[in-house]
Amino acid sequence: MAYQQPNLPYEKNALEPHISAQTLDFHYGKHHAAYVTKYNGFVKDTEYDVMSLEDVIKASAGDASKAAIFNNGAQAWNHTFYWNCMSPNGGGAPGGKLAELIDRDCGSLDNFKTAFKDAAATQFGSGWAWLVLSNGKLDVVKTLNAANPMTEGKTPLLTIDVWEHAYYLDFQNRRPDYIDTFLDKLVNWAFVEENLNAAL
Repeated sequence: MAYQQPNLPYEKNALEPHISAQTLDFHYGKHHAAYVTKYNGFVKDTEYDVMSLEDVIKASAGDASKAAIFNNGAQAWNHTFYWNCMSPNGGGAPGGKLAELIDRDCGSLDNFKTAFKDAAATQFGSGWAWLVLSNGKLDVVKTLNAANPMTEGKTPLLTIDVWEHAYYLDFQNRRPDYIDTFLDKLVNWAFVEENLNAAL
């Protein structure tokens, strides 16, 4: 059964002026779609074909002979998660249990933002920065290329894509400006809180 690329949770122009419809045309329509197509090609007629995408990612992680399956499967998952981490009405501050845990584990929302910005800005080359739940506590981590914290037993709550194609059309080489815009204008705290509540 082929994995289907989920629809975007908003129209391609919904994140403007922060992220352009042109960026989403390329990022969702070309890059994300290509990961899904390649993944389906690699798993067809294999034991992975009937497994969930999450299970395939966990099963293929660290296996050099399955690198193509892992890279394309993880990138397909990461991108779908990333789209949901943004909202046309995003930004602001989290509430509820999420706000409590950010204060408890990060010290404050500002401290979290500083740590998240640092992780995203200092990820050399391509990759992702994440807010995760690990052993009952929030943590900020970064991963290279397609890597996903779920393979280390951590639960992703929030991510930002720092592959260059995620921001170059809108921000050129100004990755820090893209990260600031993501946190201040786009982050979908309701989705992050849903992930947290599901994990607790």
